Amino acid sequence: MQRRGEFELIAQVFAPLAKIGASPLASSFGLGDDAALVRPPPGMELVVSADAMVRGIHFDERTDPGDVGRKLLRVNLSDLATKGAMPVAYLLVAGWPADVGDEWINRFAAGLAEDQATYKLPLIGGDTIAMPSDLVLSVTIFGHVPSGTMLRRGGAQLGDYVYVSGTIGDARLGLLVAHDKLALPAEDAAFLRARLDRPNPRLRLGQDLRTVAHAAIDVSDGVLADLGHICEQSGVGAVVNEAALPLSAAAQRALAAVPGERPGLAAFGDDYEILFTVAPGDVSRLEALATRINLPLTRIGRIASEPGVRVVDAAGREVRVEKRGFQHF
Repeated sequence: MQRRGEFELIAQVFAPLAKIGASPLASSFGLGDDAALVRPPPGMELVVSADAMVRGIHFDERTDPGDVGRKLLRVNLSDLATKGAMPVAYLLVAGWPADVGDEWINRFAAGLAEDQATYKLPLIGGDTIAMPSDLVLSVTIFGHVPSGTMLRRGGAQLGDYVYVSGTIGDARLGLLVAHDKLALPAEDAAFLRARLDRPNPRLRLGQDLRTVAHAAIDVSDGVLADLGHICEQSGVGAVVNEAALPLSAAAQRALAAVPGERPGLAAFGDDYEILFTVAPGDVSRLEALATRINLPLTRIGRIASEPGVRVVDAAGREVRVEKRGFQHF
C-alpha cells in the first residue's frame, strides 16, 4: 500500500487544511510549529471538546473516506452545538495502519476540507502516527460562547418539557441499508445513508437555545441514554412519550419493512440532534425560534421527580425498554 512519509503527508495533505476556513481567532503557523494559538474574543469563553472514531466501531471499509472525514468533524461540531458555541478551529490526531494508503488519506482530507469551508474552521495542528492494525482518528475542537452562557447537561428543572430537534432513528435505519440488511427505494436509501454518514450539527439551534433551554445534549448514544445523562447531572428524572418521537418520512416507510426496529430507534443514537429541556412558559419563544430557523422541534416528554427515564405509550402506560443506548464498555 503506497503512502507518503510522515513529513510529506503533513506538508502535502494536512498543511493546506490550515488555510481553509482560516480565522483571526486561531494561528497554526502553517502547521510548522509545535503548538498553535487560540484567542477567544473579548467577552467570550473558550469551549473545548474531543471525539474519536475507530474503524470497525464507528465506520468500516464500506464507508467512503470523505464521509469519514466529514463525520469526524461533524460529531465534534455537534458537541459545540449543544454548548451553544461557535466553532473556531480543531486539532487532528490520526493513527494510520499499513493498509491505509495515499488514496484513502487524500479522500479523507478532501472530506475535511469540504466541511472546513462549510463550517468555517481551520485545522491548527495535531499528530500523525503509524498503527499496527487499527485506524484511529481523533479531533479536539475549539469554540467560543459569550461568557456565562454555555449550555450544560445539568440544569433541567422539574416541570420542564423535553424537546428534540429534527428526527431520530434515521442513522439506525441507514446502518441497516449500509450493511445490506434493508432494501429500500433509492431515494429513501440515500437519505438514510446520508443521515448516518453525514449528520447535520445543529450549530444555529444551539446558539439560539442559550437564552431558552435549561439543559442540552446531542443524541449520540440514543435519546433515552442521553436524556438519562441530563437527568443524572440535573438530579431529576424524565418521562418520554414513545408515540411522540419524531420520525422522518423515509424512516416511516422503512419501518413498514422492518417493524421490529421501531422500539430500538430511541436507543441507537448517532442522530446528532439536540435534546434539550425548556420551561413551559418558554414554549412560545421556542416555537418562534423553530419557525425562524426552519427546523422542527418536537416535545417528547417532561422532566419529573422520580429518578431515571421512563417510557410511556399514548395511553400513559409504561413501556419496558430492553436497551437504553450505546455504551463503549
